[in-house]
Amino acid sequence: MRNYPSNSPESMGRLVALTLMADGAIDSSELKLLDQKDTIRRLGLNHASFDKLVHELCDDMLMSAYRNGSGQLELDTESIDLLLREVQHPLLQRQVLRIMLDIVNADRRLSGGEAVLVAEAMKFWAIDLYEVAERPTAH
Repeated sequence: MRNYPSNSPESMGRLVALTLMADGAIDSSELKLLDQKDTIRRLGLNHASFDKLVHELCDDMLMSAYRNGSGQLELDTESIDLLLREVQHPLLQRQVLRIMLDIVNADRRLSGGEAVLVAEAMKFWAIDLYEVAERPTAH
C-alpha cells in the first residue's frame, strides 16, 4: 500500500474509499450520501482527486489484498491498521469514523466487510460509538 502524509486529505479519503468498497461494491445510496453531505470537499479533496484515490486504492488492493472464498478482495487487520495509522489527530479520527458510519448505514445493510472495518477503526483509534453518534439538534 502506498503511504500518504499523516492527517492528510488523502489519508482520510482513502479510508472513505475503502469503506465504500468494504461490502464488495460502491452503492448508489453511498455516493448520494457523499454528495448530500458534501463529504469529499469537507475532507479537503475534489472529485477528481477522490476518484484518483479510489483508483490507487484498487491498484494497491490488487497487489496486497487476498481473495476471500467468494473471490472478493479483502485486507487483513494489519493492512487496515496501516491505513488507520495515517490519521492520528483525534478530531480527524472521529470525523472519518462518522463518515464511515454514514456510508455503511446508507443502504440500511451492514455487510461483514463493513462491520470488520468499522470495528477495527473503533478499536484502533479507541473511539466509543457514543463519541461519534449523531445527536438530535435542539429547536
